[in-house]
Amino acid sequence: MNTINDLSAQQAGTLARQRQMNTASNTPPQPTAQQQAAAQQELDGQTGVGQCPYCGAEVDADADLCELCHHYIRKDICSFCGAPMVGDASFCPECGSPKAGIVCPMCHTMNEFSFCKQCGTPLTEEATKTLQHVKNMPEYREMSRLASELLELEMQRVTTSPRDEMRLAQADKLRLHVLELLAQDSGKPVSDTSGPPPAHYSKEELQAAKAEKEQRLAQLLQQLAARPQPRHAQARTYALATKPRGVRLAWQCDWKHALHSSPCGCAKPNLGGKWVLLGRNSATHDDK
Repeated sequence: MNTINDLSAQQAGTLARQRQMNTASNTPPQPTAQQQAAAQQELDGQTGVGQCPYCGAEVDADADLCELCHHYIRKDICSFCGAPMVGDASFCPECGSPKAGIVCPMCHTMNEFSFCKQCGTPLTEEATKTLQHVKNMPEYREMSRLASELLELEMQRVTTSPRDEMRLAQADKLRLHVLELLAQDSGKPVSDTSGPPPAHYSKEELQAAKAEKEQRLAQLLQQLAARPQPRHAQARTYALATKPRGVRLAWQCDWKHALHSSPCGCAKPNLGGKWVLLGRNSATHDDK
């Protein structure tokens, strides 16, 4: 009887040890502190921050531009269309743009993006097509008209007293007389050269006229705001194509809600943004 009891106790112990071993084999091993640090480092490399190779400033891993020194830092991605660059290729395999940049044919400025940063000339086929498409949009045509009218209002003369009105009337009369003399010398009819006299506004009238046009222009800029896109380059191209000429604007990005002189100063234009009207004394993030 004792022998049987001893064997049963041994079998029970063996079964208990087997259960412990099976349970241990089903439990995933816990990583060591060194493995945890390596995993965190890999995660930081994907979604954290890196360093600008030019100035050493911190930049987000998915940023393609250093906002401190304004250098383009993603040499593995075409800055003109956003396509991957293969190895040490000198030209983009998708759009054919040179990796070193494009010299503007109009003002001879070197550029890393699809529109000239100096004069606004489209430099790639995609930029030209995008600009043509935008120009055919009724919102853009209205924006261009409002921008021209605002520019004209900026040049208008303000009258603050009856004496000012008298002086301006005398100046208009003298202007017409000079134009008549010039027309006689050139043999042209006076009506072809005189043109209508400039409009005169009081300070209040001029401010009201500007405010009305600026309000409508701000609405149109909102309608043409850039939506999030997968490629940084395409977002910049669209934003630069929708910029109306003749008014002082800043690019407000949806990443930091900072004001840039253009989307070429934003490290993540692909997250969206819009053009906004700037006041006379306003500064952009790029100006600071």
